[in-house]
Amino acid sequence: MTASSPLSPLPPLNTDTIWGILNDTIDDATVNAIVWHCLGYQFNSTTNLWDSSAVAPEWREAYPEPPNFIESRPATVKLTRSIPAENKQLLKERLGFKGYQVNELVPRKTRRATIANWLLSYMQQ
Repeated sequence: MTASSPLSPLPPLNTDTIWGILNDTIDDATVNAIVWHCLGYQFNSTTNLWDSSAVAPEWREAYPEPPNFIESRPATVKLTRSIPAENKQLLKERLGFKGYQVNELVPRKTRRATIANWLLSYMQQ
């Protein structure tokens, strides 16, 4: 699957946006686009291609085009592993996020929580 360009401006990277990701009020395409932007992926509307020249080599080599983090377990695992140990609990520590109910534990929601935690870590660095 090829990632597509975000159609609208991205929301600001702040705690309201992080809560929007956790509460599923921000759509999957926008959530992916936020992470892509933070990783350095840029869509060139002239060529209709992704430019990954600003992406860290370990991401660019694994994902020449930005991955769909909501659908891709390997991409989300890579995100998880890239969060520094001291930032692994930021959802709980900074936002007081208590996690999802057992009946809500589906891959899509847990990947959104991973993305939210990664973004908090990104904001902190």
